[in-house]
Amino acid sequence: MQDDQLDGHDRRILKVLQRHGRITNQELAEQIGLSPAACWRRVKALEASGVIKRFAALVDPARVGQPLCALVMITLRRHSIDSTTDFEERVTQYPEVLQCYATTGNADFVLRVVIEDMAAYDRFLNEKLFTLPGISQVHSNFVLRAIKDETAIPMP
Repeated sequence: MQDDQLDGHDRRILKVLQRHGRITNQELAEQIGLSPAACWRRVKALEASGVIKRFAALVDPARVGQPLCALVMITLRRHSIDSTTDFEERVTQYPEVLQCYATTGNADFVLRVVIEDMAAYDRFLNEKLFTLPGISQVHSNFVLRAIKDETAIPMP
């Protein structure tokens, strides 16, 4: 399902579900102005098409012992398909890495890493990142505080 295939009902469903993922189908249908059956079919179609990727609980990292957040910029020595694919496959296996983006600009990849403390980050660098072949540079920026931390995609 592409953006141009989403109608007003679909967009309203997505807007509500992004804010209230545990809402019942009955409540969602009432808010959207559809029958429960029609609403359920639309949600299932949005899931099947990949528009809705998954449902998840948003956990506060600090409250589960992972208060340190680093944005890690990585530059590779070479830019071949093999070197980038190998890097991507390996880095996605690290549970500390919550996001990994291939980027333009000064870095080839930007990672968002959540971890217990600076000693754990040092171990992460030495035992995981620095063992990956082809890394030229690693630059880390530590998050002091979150100014805006949203997960909802704006729905026009």
